[in-house]
Parts: sequence; C-alpha cells; structure tokens
Amino acid sequence: MSLSKYNQKRDFRQTKEPKGKVEKSANELIFVVQKHAASHLHYDFRLEMNGVLKSWAVPKGPSMNPDDKRLAMMVEDHPYSYKDFEGTIPEGNYGAGNVIVWDNGTYTSDEETATPEKTLLADFKKGRLSFILKGKKLKGEFSLVKLKGKQENAWLLIKKTDKYSSDADILEKNKSVLSKRALEELEEKSEKAVAAVKEKTTSKKKTNPVENAVFIKPMLANIKEKPFDDPKWVFEKKYDGYRTVAVINPPDIELFSRNELSFDLNFKPIAEDLKKIDHTAILDGEVVVEDESGKANFQLLQNYLKTGSGTLKYYVFDLLNLDGNSITELSLLERKELLKILFNKYGFTNVFYSDHIVEKGLELFDLAIKNKEEGIVAKRADSTYAVGRRSNDWLKIKAANQEEAIIIGITEPKNSRKYFGALLLGQYYGKKLQFIGKCGTGFTEETLKELYTKLKPYFIDDSPLTEKTGLRDKIQWVKPKLVCQVKYSEWTQDKHLRHPVYLGLRIDKKANEVFTPSIIKKSEFLKTEKMSETKEAKAKEAKGTKKAENDYDLKIGKTVLHLTNQNKIYFPNDGITKGEIVQYYNEVSELILPYLKNRPESMNRYPNGIDAPSFYQKDVDVEKTPSWLKTKKIFSESNNEYINYLVCNNKETLIYMANLGCIEINPWNSTIQNIENPDWLVIDIDPDKQDFSVVVETALVVKDIMDELETECYCKTSGASGLHVYIPLGGQYDYDSVKILAELIAKEVQSRLPETTSLERSIKKRDHKIYIDYLQNRIGQTLAAPYSVRPKPGATVSTPLEWSEVNSKLHPSQFTIKNVLKRFEKKGDLWTPVLSKGANIKKILKKFEDQKD
Repeated sequence: MSLSKYNQKRDFRQTKEPKGKVEKSANELIFVVQKHAASHLHYDFRLEMNGVLKSWAVPKGPSMNPDDKRLAMMVEDHPYSYKDFEGTIPEGNYGAGNVIVWDNGTYTSDEETATPEKTLLADFKKGRLSFILKGKKLKGEFSLVKLKGKQENAWLLIKKTDKYSSDADILEKNKSVLSKRALEELEEKSEKAVAAVKEKTTSKKKTNPVENAVFIKPMLANIKEKPFDDPKWVFEKKYDGYRTVAVINPPDIELFSRNELSFDLNFKPIAEDLKKIDHTAILDGEVVVEDESGKANFQLLQNYLKTGSGTLKYYVFDLLNLDGNSITELSLLERKELLKILFNKYGFTNVFYSDHIVEKGLELFDLAIKNKEEGIVAKRADSTYAVGRRSNDWLKIKAANQEEAIIIGITEPKNSRKYFGALLLGQYYGKKLQFIGKCGTGFTEETLKELYTKLKPYFIDDSPLTEKTGLRDKIQWVKPKLVCQVKYSEWTQDKHLRHPVYLGLRIDKKANEVFTPSIIKKSEFLKTEKMSETKEAKAKEAKGTKKAENDYDLKIGKTVLHLTNQNKIYFPNDGITKGEIVQYYNEVSELILPYLKNRPESMNRYPNGIDAPSFYQKDVDVEKTPSWLKTKKIFSESNNEYINYLVCNNKETLIYMANLGCIEINPWNSTIQNIENPDWLVIDIDPDKQDFSVVVETALVVKDIMDELETECYCKTSGASGLHVYIPLGGQYDYDSVKILAELIAKEVQSRLPETTSLERSIKKRDHKIYIDYLQNRIGQTLAAPYSVRPKPGATVSTPLEWSEVNSKLHPSQFTIKNVLKRFEKKGDLWTPVLSKGANIKKILKKFEDQKD
C-alpha cells in the first residue's frame, strides 16, 4: 500500500518506469542514487526498507564533506525495481526528464544488531537514521535527520567524519555506474529522438499536445474564530486584496476574479510579468496594492486604476495546472513545491511566491496582530484542492475586524455633506436579508460622488428587508446588488456593526455570497423570529382565540403547523420537554436538512418520551396527513409491498416530524433519485461496555487505514455510545459494491485490533468486544443523521467532529441540545465534504490487492 501514491502519479502506458511492487534483496539491503534532470536538476537518494525504496530528493546532491548538510525532501516510496531505472520520462508525465543511476551499492545500520532492517525502520520512524554506505562513489557513515518545525517531509543528509570523508566534490564523478554515460549524453540522445518525432509529424495538422488551461473556480475557506498550532497544517498570511486566478497559455495571460470577471485591464503589469512563464499553468493568489511601508491597503487597491499610487503585487499561493495537467488532486505541499520550482526559473517584478510556515499558527497570528494585518489562513498540508467549494481544509482566521456587506440603502445627507449621509448595510442569514447597521465614515467627497453614481441605477421604492430597521432617517432604498468592504470595532448585542468604516467596493463579490459569519450567534436571529411569533399569539389571544398553554400555531413560509403538547416531558431525568426538542430542530434546520434532502425517512416515534415504548413508522397514510408533505412509494422487502415513505426536504417537514415524537431523525443512505446507490459508506463502531477510549482507538485505526488508502473519511458521535465514520461516495456505486468495501475495511480494522474488536453480529458471541458494523451499508438501513438528537439521557446529539477531537477526552455525552448550538455556530458544518463526489472504490480495492501482493 505504501506504493499506491507512486502508482497513482504515473501513466505506465507512457513512461518506462517500473510498476510498483513490493520486492526485497536476498541478502544485504541496497541503496541507489539517481541523477534526475526534471524541471530542476536534483539527485534522488533511495534506501531499501521493508520491500520498497524510501526516497529523498536532494537538490544539491550528496557530499562527502561533513561540513555540508544537504537538504533532502522526502517523496513517495519507489518500488525496489526502480534501482536500475535509467532513461527518459516523457514530457507531460510526472517527473518528466532524464535519469541516470549515479551511484549504487549496499548499506547497513551503523549499529551491530541481529536485525539491521528492523533497527533502521525503528530509527526511520524516530526521524534519525545512521547508516554505512558501501557504494561505488559514496562510502562510509552517513545520517539522515528529520527537521522539526519545518515541512513534514524535510530532512538533512549529513556525511559523518571517517576515513572516507573529503572536501573534494564527489559530484564531479558524473557518469552512470550502469551505462557509464553522463546525464548530458542521455539528454542529447533524448532531444534528438524528440526532434525526429517532431519532424515526422510536421506535415500533419496537429493541435498543441498540451491542452489549453481554462478558468477554475477557486477553493474557498471557512471562518475560524481562534488560531491554533497543528503539525498537520500550514499557515499563510491573509492578504487584504482581490482573489485572482491567472490562466497562462503562453503567450496569452488571462486574469480572473473568483467569479470569472476579467482583471486583465485592471492589473496589466501583473499580466505582463506573467508572460515570462513559458509553461501552461493556472495560478491562484491574491492581488494587493501596498503602501510605502509595504502594507497592503484595500483603499489604495480600489483607487489604483485612477491614481496608480502604491505598489501592485500578485501573491501566488497555489498551482492548479502545470503543462496541461490538472494537479488539484495532489496534496497542498506537493502543489506548493511545484509552484516554488516553477517560480525559481523566473525573475518577476510584480509576482511573488506566497510562503507558509508549518504547525505554528499561533506564532504567525501574533505576528499578524503586531503588524496590523488582516489575519492568517490555515490549510491542511495534505489536502487536495476543492474546486469551487468552501472547505474546512482551509480556514481563515481574522486578526482585524473586517466584513463584506451589501449596500441596501442610503440616508439623506446632512450639513455640508453631499450625495448621501450614510450607507445602510446588510448580510444574508440563509435566504433572509438582515440589516447590520449603517456606515457614515471612510468617504472622501470624490468617493461620495462616485459611489452615489454607481448606486443610483439601483434605487428602489420599497425596503428589501422583511423587518423594520428602527431608523428615523429619510432612506433611499437600494436593490441589494453592490458589495462593499468595511472595518469595524465589534458586533453589538443586537447584531449590528459598531463603528463601521467604509474601505471600498468589492467588484469581485456577488451579493448572494455575503452571509452573516457563523461566529455571530444564529440563535439571536431565531430569537427575534420567536418573539414576533409570541406577539402574534398574544394578539390572537386578546381577540378571544385562546389556545391551551402548550399548543400553538407556528408559521413557516406559507405553511402553518399546529404544534401540540409542547410541555410534555420527554427526558424525565433532565426535565427536557417536547417543545425544547421542536425548538432545537427549528434552530438547527439549516445544518441538518442537506443530509435529509430527498432521502426516505424511517420515523422512530417516542410519543410519551424516552422511558415509554417507541415505534417505527415507515408507511405514511397520505389521506390523513397534510397535502404539502412529500412522500415517495418505495418497495419494502420487510413489508413485501410498496409503501409511502416520508421525504424531509424542508424545515416545516422537519418540525412536523419532531411534533410527531421523532426525537431522532433517521434518513436512508441513498436518495429517491438514486435509490440503489448510497452517497456514503458507514463504519458503525458499536461498543458493549468498554471504556470509550477503546472506541476512539478503533475510529483512529479506521482513519489510519483510509489515510493509507489515500481516501478522506469523517467522524461523528453516534449520539449514543459509539462513533460513526463516513466515507463519501457521491452515489457512484451500488449497495453491494459498497458493502464489499465496508467489509474489507472492517476486517482490516479487526485484524489490527483483534483483542478489542469483533465482526460477530451475535451479541452473545462477541465476548463484550466492540462490534464493527459494516452491514449498515445495505438498502433501507438507517443511522441517526448528523445533528440529530438521540433518545438518550441528557438529549445527546450526533455531532460531527474534527479528527483532532477524536482523542482520550472525547465522549458522546459531551454534546447535548443544551450546548451544541454554540459549537455549531463556531465550527460551522464540518460534515459538508460527506456530500462531495467522494472516493473511487475501484482504486481503493486495487490498493487492497496491492497490499496483499
């Protein structure tokens, strides 16, 4: 399985590199050093271990001088048979270029031990290897030492002082130890072959072999409130400018905003600078204008076209395509490494590589505050590029208080001010436009005139808001189209911006992308809605339409729900009522609904609370239920007939179910449009009476296995006693295929944890071990949805987790309806990737086969 990344990166129909198989030397362990002229010349240093060649790219090559400490970047494992590979890797392939075997031989640990390979593997895991090389050029004692606090794959290759050490340049011995030819000879031969092929094809009409690059909608970051340290994350400076995607098809350069608006004219000097690149490429970065002190200034950027003041710069932090090859599936660090190599070839004036630091987010955040910068961006080091999606693999952490806001009105100018007095600002909360305050500072007379001219075509008579602002000013309402940037001191309790200052228009943002930040309590807005409902109820009561204290009507959109018995106690030991469960689902509806949409529901009803009997209801009597409820006829094998399943696609249906006594919400794994194909694979970790740390250990083994298979997985508490691990599949495979894979994963977990886990369905035969339930991956099976309440003491909630939270401190009882809303406001929806396109089962099964080989 350690060769899966090697195989994945190569097309063996085009390259003569050997396919990855595990093989071993009969006697002594071997080493090889290959000289490799790819996009940059380097030496690949490889040591045989555990049936593969552990590999490091050494840019400056090895040295026999103990004073030279050579940087060695660890790369993917290579197959044992790679030791003899010499030749040309064709253009357009990974590592394209020429390779010779510069040195080879055997090696051993510098310790005298009966099991040298085990010693070397143990030392490798510790990050410090000491060994003796017996090569044709490299001889004597060497060390490989992993650098702490640097990139995860950065090591140093060091020659130790012994009888072989020398200050002579060993690299002058430049010929292959196999073919006795220098790399330059191979390159010359390769160039002649390429020229001959080109000559044969000149008479044929042929398109450029490198496919043109086209605009890619950039990946977006979620908001996180506080910075953190984590060795699996890298941290970058957050720039105060315009997100810009550069599409390079030499000699043509196109610059785009995140919404594909052209920036070609706006930032012509950057486009001119990028013409130095002679590769097809797509770059992702941020355009800023810096003041004299080198600080990015958003207002300078706004005025740059007119004034030309400030220094225009393009900070590039990602590479999405190189030489016609999409590299979005490579890890972030691999993409940045390629980007740095590409940029090292050119001397730019306005274009810069955006560097990062590993692990130390708190340190970079403190520096951002000290320098009065906008903040930092945290990125998971091994993450792929989620095209056009907002992902928790990227997190923006703000040091300065700035917000994007929609201009929804202007007030009348007073005293000597012309054009308008202040801007009225709004943001969307769901589909609802919310007033967040007015901004009367940050304008020059020129800005007032220019902004008024831009707003005038959008003047409207009626307020775009559903609620009154409470302002006494004379207001000219504006159609919510234009977005501006403001800085402010804080959010007030009534969710308005305090002391907002206008910074400029955001020509790169659309109004429908501007939402209230998740760190602002959503419950405050819901509280406002509830207060208005209470006033309405009191008014009706005053007119004589009295209702029982625990019954009331709730209007959602055009639907009126009659809610009953809201004071009935559902959780006797906690005093939690039916009404509190209904209100929880009211508040969490936006989070849970994406995981219920178009899925049949198996309703588990507790009409008299968790201590009384419950019953399952699958078949809905359409003649006795409201006509607005959506149902779907599906064949039920257990009933041996077609039955009407309820489908929950909106808030009113969710509240209707809660009012029926559905404490927990149990959707199918597949949707009614694609009923045979589940959207995810589930590993249900179901304990008996074990300490929960053993459940955590089991989940982490699942994560380890999926990491080895290079497949993302996500964890949530069951809300009861276990954990659920989900693998997104995007409805690409049928239930039978998914169950086969689930069983393979479950067996692998059980083989690694034989003392604590079991695949035995019978409780009696499990011997109190944790049950790894892969049979949940069958049609009609259901599990509690993310964000679902469970009928357990405390009203626990099935809660999505970050993998860093799956540790010894975790227990499902931590998350209840009393505290999770605050967590959800802070973390956002951690479960979003579960609905993505997902994993490739065929590739995973192939990797399982490779492992057996």
